[in-house]
Amino acid sequence: MSVLVILYSIFFPFLTGAARLAALGSPKIRTYFTLRKDLIAQIEQKLYAHQCPSFCVWVHAASVGEFEQARPVIERLKQQDPACSIVISFQSPSGYNIRKDYPQADAVFYHPVDSPGNARKLVKLLKPDIVMIMRYDFWLNHLLAARKYGAKLILVGAVLQDHSIYFKPLVNRFYRQVFQLFDQICTVTENDRQKFARTFGTNKALTAGDPRFDQVWNRSRNRKEQQKLKSLYRGKTVLVAGSTWAKDEEILLTAYLQAHDNLSLIMVPHETDANNIHRIETDLLSHDIDYHLLTKLPEDFSPASVLVVDAIGLLVELYALADIAYVGGGFGINVHNTLEPAVYGIPVLFGPNHHNSPEAEALIALKGATEIRNESELEQAIRHLLSDTEQRKKQGEIAGRYVSERLGATETITRMIMELARAS
Repeated sequence: MSVLVILYSIFFPFLTGAARLAALGSPKIRTYFTLRKDLIAQIEQKLYAHQCPSFCVWVHAASVGEFEQARPVIERLKQQDPACSIVISFQSPSGYNIRKDYPQADAVFYHPVDSPGNARKLVKLLKPDIVMIMRYDFWLNHLLAARKYGAKLILVGAVLQDHSIYFKPLVNRFYRQVFQLFDQICTVTENDRQKFARTFGTNKALTAGDPRFDQVWNRSRNRKEQQKLKSLYRGKTVLVAGSTWAKDEEILLTAYLQAHDNLSLIMVPHETDANNIHRIETDLLSHDIDYHLLTKLPEDFSPASVLVVDAIGLLVELYALADIAYVGGGFGINVHNTLEPAVYGIPVLFGPNHHNSPEAEALIALKGATEIRNESELEQAIRHLLSDTEQRKKQGEIAGRYVSERLGATETITRMIMELARAS
């Protein structure tokens, strides 16, 4: 064990103590510790009714995005062995709150504070055969405790971007030791595999792909909601704007006003709380745009009106109605999920902040997606796709092919887990 790993274990309790003091003046930090009070006892209660599994897989996801990446693997494992136990930990409240009642899991809980004592207690309680970490959220003391117990450690969805902090000398030395703890590292691409081998000296990495491609493919087969609306939009050219924020909607409505005679718009905002929906309604009225909310859809609804989706969980299905997709977030921190529309074989538009999304970058490089920087560019892109149906079809085929050619990661990872479980 390296000096850096030893120092981490020694000093982490002091860091935790400092964080608890900081919590006195920080509601966010205070909430973090409050949510983890009596956590081990809560987990024990959740596991009480689930005894004697064939094997146990502990899945850790930072938030809901990482969980969705793990989800197809979890569900495939349960199909292959219904007697296996799946326990899921989250770091963020958003991930936990959305998936705390996930039916395929025996227990869903917050990841404890990463102290050696917490790690020993949790591993002793869970008795995991496999620990599957999604992407990047490593907690060293828990990894060490699981390894000592005899669990097999797997990292799934591993990527190593060129500007990553992992290339910094001191950070690299620390994570070189962390990655050596894993029995298998499943990278998204062959390039990632080579970078892991070169950067961290690990020969345990294999190119498995990204289960998110399988997940969006599987979810795209469920078209219950869009079937209800399909007849309303028959013969229309539809733009579905998904996961939008205020800045997205600002340029979207301006561009829509210039092209609305030939276009039907469905808006699916990222946040659907009453305040945000009211803000969107006010914006639509200020632009003199007729609209209806999905939850109050009249029987005589006309696709000439904008449809505002004021309900959650429908976006993936609604992209099936689209001829063109706009994905929000690109004028904020980062664009949202571009695979969700791409799976339907339609051209994708989004704002300039997409450099933390490998899929968005790839779609642009392949010309299956277009970067939009302002209202004028969005209006121009929409007009071009409306008038040139052959180009629209070509871009859509590129986007759809990008997804379909990357299916299969779920089977690769599931097969590896089953083999490790049988050998344990």
